[in-house]
Amino acid sequence: MHVRYNPFSDFHPAVVVVYLVCAAGFAMAASQPVYAALSYAGAGACACCVRGIRAGLRQIGWTIPVVGVVAVANLLFVGRGAHVLFSLFGRAFTAEALFFGVCTGIMLASVLLWMTTCLACIDSSAATEMLGGIAPTVALMVTQAMRLIPQLVSRGRTVEAVAQATPAIAPRTTRERAAGHLRTSSVLMGWALEDSLVRADAMRARGYACGARRTVYRQSRVRKADAGLIGAMCALAAANVPLVAIACSQYAFYPTPPQLVLWWGYAPFAALMLVPVALSIRGWWLWRTL
Repeated sequence: MHVRYNPFSDFHPAVVVVYLVCAAGFAMAASQPVYAALSYAGAGACACCVRGIRAGLRQIGWTIPVVGVVAVANLLFVGRGAHVLFSLFGRAFTAEALFFGVCTGIMLASVLLWMTTCLACIDSSAATEMLGGIAPTVALMVTQAMRLIPQLVSRGRTVEAVAQATPAIAPRTTRERAAGHLRTSSVLMGWALEDSLVRADAMRARGYACGARRTVYRQSRVRKADAGLIGAMCALAAANVPLVAIACSQYAFYPTPPQLVLWWGYAPFAALMLVPVALSIRGWWLWRTL
């Protein structure tokens, strides 16, 4: 997973973990249009800061179909609402159901963006450092997934390239392409199972599951800047909890959503969403002033 610049690179790995928990938590819990839009915009801005503008926009692009699928699904299966868009076979399709589906899709897309972007800022060494002492099994699973998923994707591309270069098995029709994908999946499954045995033997030889406490290659200390940033993010998150609760309790999608008004309570949440942008500007300014 390519990272152009990690705005959290100058801080302890706990900083990005705390921010991910705060950002993803509010993205999942704040079922209100303004908060959903702010979360999606913040996740998109973080993706652009981490991967660059072009790669970030491409990452945002693949979340748009997710929003569309969720919106259409809610429109088809939920018939609540006062404003009927059209009727089909005696079934009313309402604007409120479509609007609720769009907001839910934006919330889901925001969570996906936050997860993929923030986790790209954490390498396997940081994951082992954070979880190795308190949850070694979880740390092992996370680091293995961070290593094996990109490896599996790369191997899949290699198998597909070999098949394309071999005239005897190169797919020509849609049916042959589908059969080729199944063949690729079978090859990758066998390859992964064979590697799993090798990895299990290697881990056993290195003393995993022997009961001793594992050490980490890299040890970072929480500095004053790390503690200050974590404290600021926790303070913003704590301030947003009652504000989000008030906004969500006063807003309902059915039967008719109320009119949205300009409210000062959105400011702390917007500030929390702009933390990666502020850190990127800080890094840019430090490089300019050197």
